[in-house]
Amino acid sequence: MKRPYSDCLQMYFKGRFPVNQFIGRAYLCQGQLHTPLSTDNLVRNDEGCIILSYVLRVFILGFYVLLLIYYFLIYNASVLYWQFVRPYLKPGFRCYLVPSLSQIVKALNQTDEPDGEWRAELMINLLECLLDASKLKEAKEFSSTAAVFIKENAPDKYSQIFSLMEQGKLIEVECLECEYEIQKFGPKIVTYTKGVVEAQLKLIKNLDLTLQHAVQLGDPYVIQVVCTTQWNLCLPLLQQNLHQHVRKPLIAVADVLEEIDSMLIFLRCQVHMEIARIEEDEDRIEIAVQHLQKAIHLDNSGQYQEHLRLNFNRLSLYAMLYKSPERLEDQALMMIEQAKRGKEKNNVRQKRSLLVNAGLALAPDLFQVVLDSENEAKVSSGYSQSQVSYLCAKAQHHVKSVDKVDGHLKHLKKENDKERIRLWANLAKVARTQEVWDVCRTACRFCLLYDDTLFRRATKPKKTQKKKASITMMDDDQDDGLPGELLLPAKSFSFERDLLRILAEIRFINAEATIHLLRLQGLELNDHTVPTEDKSQHPSEYVLDFPESDLEWKAYSSWIDYLSRYAMENFLRAAEIGEELNEAWIVHNAVVYILNYNRHLITSGRQREIIAYLQTLLGAVKTVGHTGSTVTLLMLCNAVARGLILCWIPKPKRTEEKKLCICEFALNVTSGTIPNEIVPVAVKQQIIATWVKAKQLNQQQIGHKLWTEEESSDEAQNPIARILVGLEMYSCTGLGLMDFTVPALSQLVKLALECSWSDSLVELQTLTRLTYFAYVLHDYEIVMTCSQRILQSHILSYLSLFRPDNTARQEMLSTAACIQGKSIMENLAGQKHLRIAASKAFAQSARYAGEAGNYSLVMFAARHFWNACLPLLGFPHDREQFKEPTEIILKNIMKAESENKQVRIANKYC
Repeated sequence: MKRPYSDCLQMYFKGRFPVNQFIGRAYLCQGQLHTPLSTDNLVRNDEGCIILSYVLRVFILGFYVLLLIYYFLIYNASVLYWQFVRPYLKPGFRCYLVPSLSQIVKALNQTDEPDGEWRAELMINLLECLLDASKLKEAKEFSSTAAVFIKENAPDKYSQIFSLMEQGKLIEVECLECEYEIQKFGPKIVTYTKGVVEAQLKLIKNLDLTLQHAVQLGDPYVIQVVCTTQWNLCLPLLQQNLHQHVRKPLIAVADVLEEIDSMLIFLRCQVHMEIARIEEDEDRIEIAVQHLQKAIHLDNSGQYQEHLRLNFNRLSLYAMLYKSPERLEDQALMMIEQAKRGKEKNNVRQKRSLLVNAGLALAPDLFQVVLDSENEAKVSSGYSQSQVSYLCAKAQHHVKSVDKVDGHLKHLKKENDKERIRLWANLAKVARTQEVWDVCRTACRFCLLYDDTLFRRATKPKKTQKKKASITMMDDDQDDGLPGELLLPAKSFSFERDLLRILAEIRFINAEATIHLLRLQGLELNDHTVPTEDKSQHPSEYVLDFPESDLEWKAYSSWIDYLSRYAMENFLRAAEIGEELNEAWIVHNAVVYILNYNRHLITSGRQREIIAYLQTLLGAVKTVGHTGSTVTLLMLCNAVARGLILCWIPKPKRTEEKKLCICEFALNVTSGTIPNEIVPVAVKQQIIATWVKAKQLNQQQIGHKLWTEEESSDEAQNPIARILVGLEMYSCTGLGLMDFTVPALSQLVKLALECSWSDSLVELQTLTRLTYFAYVLHDYEIVMTCSQRILQSHILSYLSLFRPDNTARQEMLSTAACIQGKSIMENLAGQKHLRIAASKAFAQSARYAGEAGNYSLVMFAARHFWNACLPLLGFPHDREQFKEPTEIILKNIMKAESENKQVRIANKYC
């Protein structure tokens, strides 16, 4: 029967056939006709498998001629191929299948065939064919890729491929799997939670056992692969509060690499440096010095030379018990180390004395002068004994004293500038840790002189191309106490860049220390002074009245404003350094600091006062990228946009659209597809509200395309975003500005009830607002639908657990219940049972308000309750129905009043 088939195929190929799936099918048929039936008629040479010439035509055709829709032919061909070659899957013959089977596996991989089990089966057989052909190098390379794929897509076949692996390769595959696990952690700048740390430590522990097996195997190459993988696993945990967990694994790596005299010199140097840092933190100074010596010996390129020299000198001096160093820098270093490592029983005065003496060793002529800037005993108030005169004198004394720091560098030689930067920085950090704030502030000022003279002036502003932000570690004495600080070490190192990172950290510390000084004056950052009561010479009710023309009061007020400005400038300079280094974590920290310390301004609508700082920060974030910190970016964008909007009200300017652009930039970030950048809906809600307000002030309508199913944008297809936009449009309407053409409220309600909410508080808030708008529009049906949904048990079940937002939840539930009652009252139509239902709703509202401790809401519900039940109180039967609701009302009035009283007492004594 083969002859007619063969003739038909010959006729087909001789004709002008169309390029479609049928030519592929023709090649498959021709391949079947020419397939050897057994190994007996298979010629043993490189072209012995005559199947190859035909089947590969199908593959080539599928890739280069046919359209994507014909890729199914690749799979079909692979199945037929497997049927053809089964007789040859035996020792001595598998080698002939290597060329064709390699092409098939490659083709299926390139088409991303979803049948993982089938691809895994072919991969295992290809590995066997490579081994049969004695192609050990190719088998070794292929097995690594195959193992990862099979573990991910066909784990039941994982043991099969392991059984085929020349022991060393098994170890290499295990290392490859560990590297794959590292990549699954997502962005490199992450907050390491307990679960993530535990998972990482488990991998490290397992690989430590693998290293022991590699040592027993005795293959230097395999040993070095394991050591390199272990280093990569340990890298994310080299933060100061975590690195003690990886001490033993790193020591094992260092010892094994030393034993085989590994040529991975750079890696060995880094490992010894990190071990030295860990040992130092555990106060094992001699061991730390030994590892530093080994690192110095291995640092052939000199990349770490200065860094290692300074640290070696520092620890060597600290280890000297009975000998005092000659150099002033060494004396200062020794005293700083003694203060840092002093026993807990040492009192603050002893540690302070060491820190002050260290400062005096570094600046014998000026340190005490600057330190005394905060010494109130040095303040002279002149002949006047008034409070304002004293405040003025204190301000003038501080300014005069700190100004003298500028002359410090004129008397020093420049050859040890880098060493002194680190010394001043260490002094500032130790003083901060021990809360010796005046020494901290003074040391910061001396340290930052070098930034102003060596770095800041030498650095020319330039626009850097936005690229992937690098992540790097701080110096050896980094302090992990900075809020919002996200540190990860990197393999690269530059002493100059390291100094800039140190200066950025000192900028943060100096700003914090300055805010501490402001708080000693009774003020928060960027707050302004106000006259206070002077109870020493006047009755308690007397209030000082300082006229604006009072020069002494102006001098004190200017000093306070200067301190706030100085703190903000330090934060911004740190961000500028991060931008110069293209290290996003520094810029991110600056954003977190400024947002946190200005929270009181932002929540009270005073963003406009710091708008210039916020805009500068936003520009820096756009340059270096937000590296996964999407929530922080949105908070910054919202603060900037609202700050710009405030100057618009009450007279909008059509020409200013910057704030609208900021909102749209933020919304574009939230619509990204990166899984690790999912934005909480509560944060997204804030930026949406600002965007809608900006649209209104700009007199731009929000198009109806947002509400059509055909709209293809991410925001349009996100039902929660559509609901939030619609709600804000309703909120902005009727305020005397441009009114939006709002979507139908029923459409919003339908979306709200159907969509899945990730934040139950936002869901509750949304439904409460919809209830309110429906009440305003007299839509009784929607009011009842929304309010009943709010009060359903599946929403109230959240209240059984302790939640920090419980008060807000209770208040919204109280509001919803009250609106429900009011709506019922407006639709009574003389029906007594509805009046009773309304009174119960008001009682429920009072109960929730009482739980929230909101006296105003309780009384509001109580008044509506009284008005609802008043017409029925004349009838004994009806009065009986109001007994329980009345008791609920009275109980919650007393409860809310009691909580209010406690709050008033607490505020009185705060």
